[in-house]
Amino acid sequence: MLGSTHGTLTTDSRRARIIACGEQRPGPAVHGRADPLDGGDDGAGLDVSGRPLYADVPDLARFFRPQSVAVIGASDAEGRPNTGITRQLLTWAERVGARVHPVHPARPSVFGVACCASVADLPEQVDLAVLLVADPLPVIEELAETKVKFAVAFASGFAETGAQGAEAQERLAEAVRRSGLRLLGPNTNLNAFERFRDDLEGPAIALITQSGHQGRPLFALQELGIRLSHWAPTGNEADLETSDFISYFAEQPEVGAIAAYVEGLKDGRAFLLAADRAARRKVPVVAVKVGRTEAGARTAATHTGKLTGADDVVDAAMRQYGVVRVDGLDELQDTAALLARARAPRAEGVVVYSISGGTGAHVADLAAGLGLRLPTLSPDRQAELHQWIPEYLSAANPVDNGGHPVGDERGRKIIDAILADPEVGVLICPVTGPFPPLSDKLVRDLVEAAEATGKLVCVVWGSPVGTEPAYREVLLGSSRVATFRTVGNCLRAVGAWLDHHRFVSDYRSPFDEAPRTPSPSFRKAEALMRPGQQLSEHAAKQLLRAYGIRVPREQLVTSAAAAVRAAGQVGYPVVMKASGAQIAHKTELGLVKIGLTSASQVRDAYRELTDIARYEGVCLDGVLVCQMVEQGVEMVVGMTHDDLFGPTVTVGLGGVLVEVLHDAAVRVPPFGEEQARDMLAELRGRALLDGVRGRPPADLDALVEVVLRVQRIALELGGHLAELDINPLMVLPRGQGAVALDALVVCR
Repeated sequence: MLGSTHGTLTTDSRRARIIACGEQRPGPAVHGRADPLDGGDDGAGLDVSGRPLYADVPDLARFFRPQSVAVIGASDAEGRPNTGITRQLLTWAERVGARVHPVHPARPSVFGVACCASVADLPEQVDLAVLLVADPLPVIEELAETKVKFAVAFASGFAETGAQGAEAQERLAEAVRRSGLRLLGPNTNLNAFERFRDDLEGPAIALITQSGHQGRPLFALQELGIRLSHWAPTGNEADLETSDFISYFAEQPEVGAIAAYVEGLKDGRAFLLAADRAARRKVPVVAVKVGRTEAGARTAATHTGKLTGADDVVDAAMRQYGVVRVDGLDELQDTAALLARARAPRAEGVVVYSISGGTGAHVADLAAGLGLRLPTLSPDRQAELHQWIPEYLSAANPVDNGGHPVGDERGRKIIDAILADPEVGVLICPVTGPFPPLSDKLVRDLVEAAEATGKLVCVVWGSPVGTEPAYREVLLGSSRVATFRTVGNCLRAVGAWLDHHRFVSDYRSPFDEAPRTPSPSFRKAEALMRPGQQLSEHAAKQLLRAYGIRVPREQLVTSAAAAVRAAGQVGYPVVMKASGAQIAHKTELGLVKIGLTSASQVRDAYRELTDIARYEGVCLDGVLVCQMVEQGVEMVVGMTHDDLFGPTVTVGLGGVLVEVLHDAAVRVPPFGEEQARDMLAELRGRALLDGVRGRPPADLDALVEVVLRVQRIALELGGHLAELDINPLMVLPRGQGAVALDALVVCR
């Protein structure tokens, strides 16, 4: 039995325990004072490690709608690449009402517009400078004197080419920092200056791409009646990056969703802050992030020169802040379009309605497999539907009308009856192919019903042709029906839409409650740090104790006689382990003895452990005599550094299972108790914690508490620690707590 008990903790009592061990109580949510996102953070804008808590949003209005533009390196000579770019910029500037000042030392005019010989000769302070030069660095230095707000560099040959190019890009970035202007690029393109349709209404999609070609399918959505408002082709991101544009777009009232194609993130923390801003504003962010595989990550790095972080960390970070991650451009456009235009759901139930039982069953299976809820319609609702649907057909969900009712007044009545059900928030109708005139009337009924209800109506138009009037004119002509070409994209988009609204409805930013000042625990733990070294198990457990993480009763001894005395005080049976700063795998070296029940066994174990250590050349600070803890579920909780996001916290099945199954979940601090519990829900071995084969349920509250305490260590000591690994953490039966049986700590 353990020497102390650990009762089940409520949220309040858990926080009280954390505060008692030296933590600070999270600050209150922002109520009754200025929103920190609008500059009212009262000076508390840094966390305990000195990192910002809120995104710095650049004012990009004058970038996208400048009043004056300088085109440096402008040309009208036929056959020159700069000529086509200059022509497009002149057309774009006329459309947005901007004055253009071509700059060229050897040309009096370009396309009839008078040229300036140099940047110094510009007749006014310009909002935007477009650099059509091979080496933008000297021009950036010249522009610093003119107080220009923004610049765009198209030139390539920077970080995407390797180490030498990366050095050139860093010199460019440093010049930009000194100049005070903001730079888009290098290695970018003209996508920001495309012609956007101004005859479309409704919420718009704002687009961010690092590779301009990948944005073409989304830009073409305008031809389907879906509005786009901005396109930011970020290129190599020497200065302005994806995160800047997410933060800016989240503030624009016309933006209904942000769609991003991301090859690599420049700054993981900046991305989290930007995603947090979008979540606060309830603006959905949908992203393709390449690099799921080693090959994808390698290709992305060569294309943009970015450091691609471990993909499981990227995935977790996106989920933490509600970013919808999709795999393909077709899914990106369908999901972004739905999230931008669809209203908040009135209910989460999904009904599949079709003219074919086989089609309905297939779509329903796919929907259920993706986690969508398909409620069985009530007996009364089914009886109502069977007024118009033959009795032998299903009206439960999926609903099969048999085909003929769509050709007369019954079709609209069926749709209205389904949408009237209070459990139904979404109606999905797959049309596998056109069958006029019935299909024409079906889609008209769906459009009219969608206009009359606040619920989501989705149609999957399965025809590979796509020129049918029912599709081109009726479905695409409706702003209320969401039209898809594939069932998979439809179902995933609907799932993302439901998830987004569920997420933002109760979103509370973890940055609002992130600690601002170090706890008393920090000072105790800081004294244990040994830069560049690994701590002994004894020192590592002292660090855990400082943060209130429970460890077994144990004593560090340096003689066999002391070991026997310690065993009597700890209580038999005991475990004995060699303790030294450079011992990473004690079991493999035979430096662990378990289940010792007598003084003679303890003496023999001490001599054997010290003999092995001498033979292996391992320096010891002593031998640990530890309480033996057996009844529980072995877990691992740890902290490590991700190249992009910094300290990350991981929880998973412990012992040897962590190496065999790799069953773990990760989060990026800061995060709250709900996210910690979500981590446990993600584990494939989660059932072990609930109790299997007659074993009692484990103390989940205690496990969550350890995860949160390790997070506090990560927040306060992240700059000192390269790695922290509690393995195994023995999670005892409910109400009895969790005990860190072993710990590895490596200092930076």
